[in-house]
Amino acid sequence: MSRALVKYVRVSPTKARLIAQEVQGMNAELALASLEFMPNKAAGIISKAIASAVANGSYEPQEVEITSCRVDKAAVIKRWRARARGTASRILKPTSHILVEVAPAAVEVIAPAKKASAKKVASSEATEPKAKTKKAEPKAKADGKDA
Repeated sequence: MSRALVKYVRVSPTKARLIAQEVQGMNAELALASLEFMPNKAAGIISKAIASAVANGSYEPQEVEITSCRVDKAAVIKRWRARARGTASRILKPTSHILVEVAPAAVEVIAPAKKASAKKVASSEATEPKAKTKKAEPKAKADGKDA
């Protein structure tokens, strides 16, 4: 497992988390391809973090999947803007820390014993007769008139 941490990125953690949730659990190659066409600023930053995590582990993007993609809140840059009558308003510029962890993709192998038990369950369901269900009849209108 390898990881990459990008600190003090000038993007809102709330907006970056939306992108991070999309790629979590994906194959790295598929995630990089889908992030390339997203219009968000955070998509480009997360894409670079994924590429860095893959390179840190000396992997190929096809053979790893993203196990964790986390966005944490970092320091907030505070600025001010002049307003009417000599007053000022605060401008808050949030920053984020983005952590991406990748690991080799697990290959699922189905054991022969599981296949046999699945066939047994399917055959037992086929031999048992299904219970007949009675369909509900539509209710007559209760307006007092016989039709």
